[in-house]
Amino acid sequence: MVPKNGNRFLEKIMVETENSYDFRPVTEKDLPMIARWLAEPHVAEWWDDPAKEIAEIREHIDSVSVEPLIVELAGRPIAYLQSYDPHLEDGHPYADQPFGTLGIDLSIGPPDLVGIGHGTAIVRQFVDELFEEGAPRVVIDPHPDNGRAIRAYEKAGFRPIGRRQSQFGDVVLMAIDAAGDEEQLGD
Repeated sequence: MVPKNGNRFLEKIMVETENSYDFRPVTEKDLPMIARWLAEPHVAEWWDDPAKEIAEIREHIDSVSVEPLIVELAGRPIAYLQSYDPHLEDGHPYADQPFGTLGIDLSIGPPDLVGIGHGTAIVRQFVDELFEEGAPRVVIDPHPDNGRAIRAYEKAGFRPIGRRQSQFGDVVLMAIDAAGDEEQLGD
């Protein structure tokens, strides 16, 4: 989406400073929209088969360990976000993180909203909310080749703490601690 004046940079500044996002639970009615997003090339590159992913998201709707959410901007659904507790899943590869750590995953659906700052802004707002609820640390795990996501998460305050190989594939594990406690990031 390019603003009417054609200045994409100006739009990016506006995204990062003016938007407030709403997070609501995923419902069955959202699954066809999420399936469309999963088929978009900028999303499909990083997710598994859409049918498999939709089945997992459907299971997460009533899950205790994973909270699937739709991110809305001015009432418009624009992204899929999930939050999870690695300590509630047997054998989760991030269960070595401090107790209370939560993990998140984000995918912006509409292609015209990619690359203009929404990812950073969404993650930062959501992380702030998780910290307010008492989470000591939040982790996110982009693929090492997903430079756009890594840069967005770094802008939101995340720092790489290691590479992991797991059932989720090769990832860069990134973390941000509550109250900016940077000395914990070596954990």
